[in-house]
Amino acid sequence: MPTRPQGLAPNPTPDDIFGERFNARLTQAAAAALLHTSCRAWQQWEAGDRRMHPAFWELFLIKAQSRPRATTDSAK
Repeated sequence: MPTRPQGLAPNPTPDDIFGERFNARLTQAAAAALLHTSCRAWQQWEAGDRRMHPAFWELFLIKAQSRPRATTDSAK
């Protein structure tokens, strides 16, 4: 099995993927849409059936963080 060159980010774990999606309050379909991928691919990443490439993970973290959050304060 080839070794990963030093300095490259590791693949996220299924728990990491689920946790960040949950914290971003996104459905699997919405999270997949952020990365322009299928909902099935996202489901496989969360189930551990497929490894998410670190580039997709980094992009998801950036995009999920920059999304506007819905607020509960509607009295303005």
